[in-house]
Amino acid sequence: MKLPFFIAEIGINHNGDIKIAKQLIDQAKEAGFDAVKFQKRDINLVYKEDFLKQERNSPWGKTQREQKQGLEFGKKEYDEIDNYCSSKKLIWFASAWDLNSLKFLEQYRLKYNKIASAMIVDLNFLKEVALQKKKTFISTGMSTFNEIKEAVEIFKKYECPFELMHCVSTYPTKPEDLNLLTINALRREFNCDVGYSGHENGIVVSVAASMMNVTSIERHITLDRTMYGSDQSASLEFKGFKEMISGIKKVKEALGEEKLGHVNDDEKVIAKKLREHINI
Repeated sequence: MKLPFFIAEIGINHNGDIKIAKQLIDQAKEAGFDAVKFQKRDINLVYKEDFLKQERNSPWGKTQREQKQGLEFGKKEYDEIDNYCSSKKLIWFASAWDLNSLKFLEQYRLKYNKIASAMIVDLNFLKEVALQKKKTFISTGMSTFNEIKEAVEIFKKYECPFELMHCVSTYPTKPEDLNLLTINALRREFNCDVGYSGHENGIVVSVAASMMNVTSIERHITLDRTMYGSDQSASLEFKGFKEMISGIKKVKEALGEEKLGHVNDDEKVIAKKLREHINI
């Protein structure tokens, strides 16, 4: 069975440090991910000024503005990421959270777009993404059936390739809230490929999702789950995301084919030995 497309969500877990970003890129490559993904925001468009003025202690200062700005990469950093991923032969792309960021990312001629769960309800934004005609991964967290339907209709209208990603936007997500069977419902209702974007602890659920023929799996990755940041605790460290990919590959291999009554050559040797005492 075909393996899913593995996406390592670095997001903002680089904490504004290009060295950390490169370490995560290295680890994603070593573990076997197909791509790494970042997040790009124009904080003046994504957040209201009253919010940005609020107090918040962080490594970058004492306001929300300083914290949000500290987590953002600009052109210098993305130029480095672009060159570094190219040298590693690793795909990178990013989820834009506003039109300015979408335009910013255009300069890198990225292969994919990503609609974050928060953005699926911004129909004007979805139209601009769809007009780019790049394959787009659409996360469905926090979204009603009608909101998902409206998004799908836009991508179909503009003939932009897409796949939905089943997602529950809590960090970390409790197992009882994951409802993996929704993957089948999305595939049936919208007649499209469906992936899985997970925020749960551990790797078991992602391995289970792989058995449901998802076409992509996205997980947040981090150097250390205790690092500063809202996404760190719901992320996987190197040992975890390496084991996840290894486990999925083993499960896919073990599923094999439907062969009723099939006896392989090694079994025939053992059968002869263990059945010697039986008169057949």
